[in-house]
Amino acid sequence: MGHRETSNHSEVTDFILVSFRVHPEFHILLFLLFLLVYAMILLGNVGMMIIIMTDPQLNTPMYFFLGNLSFIDLFYSSVIAPKAMINFWSESKSISYAGCVTQLFLFALFIVTEGFLLAVMAYDRFIAICNPLLYSIQMSTRLCVQLVAASYFCGCISSVIETSMTFTLPFCASRAIDHFYCDYRPLQRISCSDLYIPNIVSFFLCSIIILPTIIVITVSYIYIVSTVLKIRSTEGRKKVFSTCSSHLGVVSVLYGAIIFMYVIPDRFPELSKVASLCYTLVTPMLNPLIYSLRNKDVKEALRKILGNKLCLFNSILTENRIK
Repeated sequence: MGHRETSNHSEVTDFILVSFRVHPEFHILLFLLFLLVYAMILLGNVGMMIIIMTDPQLNTPMYFFLGNLSFIDLFYSSVIAPKAMINFWSESKSISYAGCVTQLFLFALFIVTEGFLLAVMAYDRFIAICNPLLYSIQMSTRLCVQLVAASYFCGCISSVIETSMTFTLPFCASRAIDHFYCDYRPLQRISCSDLYIPNIVSFFLCSIIILPTIIVITVSYIYIVSTVLKIRSTEGRKKVFSTCSSHLGVVSVLYGAIIFMYVIPDRFPELSKVASLCYTLVTPMLNPLIYSLRNKDVKEALRKILGNKLCLFNSILTENRIK
């Protein structure tokens, strides 16, 4: 018995994702809800990437960053949603050890990358509004690529540290993860080792990720607001606020959900699951809607694409009638 209690992670072959503690009858409703949200994520983010890549007028730094944001949203939601939907129908609700490692690594990679990318987008808006004459020089193609690459690099380093630290813990309490995906806090709950050092490392990582990005976003918008207030034209102010409010909305939803989740004590796991839904599924679903509904350039590009498709469809119908 003592040997079994001291068995470590090398002897664990799989885990069980407990998911939401609801009656089995509600699993089909959860499945349909996840399916609907995931379908909207696919449609919205793939559509946004197609619009940005096909319209030459959107070949600007802001839309380059927005295209990367859609790519990130698409992939980190795809790391979570399909497996969660499968488990709603599965009796075992299991995930392999390798699958759990991969899920945590990819999710941590993309969510941290998104945090840094949102800070980059705030800096981009700061340059565009506060220094418009130098915008094309300062936000060169090379710098934009470097900023995005740096965001992915920071996400990768953070993910490697978090994942390796989590899966070197001994799991001897249970194989049941009280969540709908592999996250480091639920995994820590089933570990029987001292969590002092992992908690210190996690706190340090959160500090160097969240604080700098929030500072960059806050400072950028302080300068943006001060510049906008100097604009005499009401139409000019509306245009600037329309662009910036989209970004602020995305930042508020993402950071609000993350901070709320990690402030919730461990004794309220169901609340943390609801909070994590906000940034795993709700945020990727809302981002394309927020940017498309409040952005005239994106709406105009979408009209062009739909107009071209409609013209092509009409021409095909005409040709078939002639034949």
